[in-house]
Amino acid sequence: MNPITAPRGRGTASKPNNRFAPTSSEAEDDGWYQEQTPQTFVTEVRQELAKTVISRNNSPDVGFDRSVNPYRGCEHGCIYCFARPSHAYWDLSPGIDFETRLIAKTNLAERLEEQLSKPGYVPKPIALGINTDGYQPIEREHQLTRQALEILLRYRHPVSIITKSALILRDLDLFEELASLNLVSVAFSVTTLDDELKRIMEPRTATPKARLRAMRTLHEHGVPVGLMAAPMIPMINDMELERLLEAGREAGASSAGYVLLRLPLEIAGLFEEWLQRHFPERAEHVMSLIRQSRGGQNYDSRFGARMKGEGHFAELLAQRFRLARRRYGYDGSKRAVLDCSLFAPPGQQMGLF
Repeated sequence: MNPITAPRGRGTASKPNNRFAPTSSEAEDDGWYQEQTPQTFVTEVRQELAKTVISRNNSPDVGFDRSVNPYRGCEHGCIYCFARPSHAYWDLSPGIDFETRLIAKTNLAERLEEQLSKPGYVPKPIALGINTDGYQPIEREHQLTRQALEILLRYRHPVSIITKSALILRDLDLFEELASLNLVSVAFSVTTLDDELKRIMEPRTATPKARLRAMRTLHEHGVPVGLMAAPMIPMINDMELERLLEAGREAGASSAGYVLLRLPLEIAGLFEEWLQRHFPERAEHVMSLIRQSRGGQNYDSRFGARMKGEGHFAELLAQRFRLARRRYGYDGSKRAVLDCSLFAPPGQQMGLF
């Protein structure tokens, strides 16, 4: 790792070595004093012509078996993002490269229509923008998420979205029409109500108030909305769990969930460096609670355990969530079950019987 103080608006300035690279390098002080020019990090967007855009998974830990991600990397810069290690597959660093060297699948619309039109395609809800946020800042220019939504509406295909961005309201017209057909649900990831914590933990996301306002607006226009308190980080934001569920319910959320912090691969080093920079007095305690919940390790990748963890802290967090969910009236209001029966590729005749 090359620990550099993260500039305002970035989650990290570190650039951990790509785990697939045959060689690695480390900076060393040669003893000669030289005044350094402050480092800047400009967002760079590369274009990719994707062969396919629908990804499949068989994980029992998530509620979908297929997803579409318009972008690789995410300018939101969340220090804890579970998708950071995927940037190594593109010979890029999961650190600052993940936030600044982004990839846009510019032929997404063409490939999505191609896959949905294949004979024998069986519709199930598509999770849109799961690995990285489909409404991150570069969506304003590229509009790949909107293109995908327009196609899904035309095909009458169900879709679910999770985001940290208020940019989602730009597409309110599409969400209203999708919701009228029971084809969409939206979840907002809200990790804290503290603006300062948000700034250092997920720097280029919408403020907590903006996310809740966007949630309320969608709810008022008939779009099913939910709240994800994810991730919950011991001694950093876990004390806000109940307040987050209360705020979400007041904004119209009918479903709620949470995830315990996950630290696979390079994320562990990035997160520990972030802790030492911002919370040095409690960093050791935070990591101790994480390891107690992960079998003594930074991360436990086993299905069934990776999202919630195990042990005393994890059990207490689960109990608090269950009680708060019941207290604020989420019980009996489960996540929307979307309609797959309306699927009709344009130009293909529907069966009469």
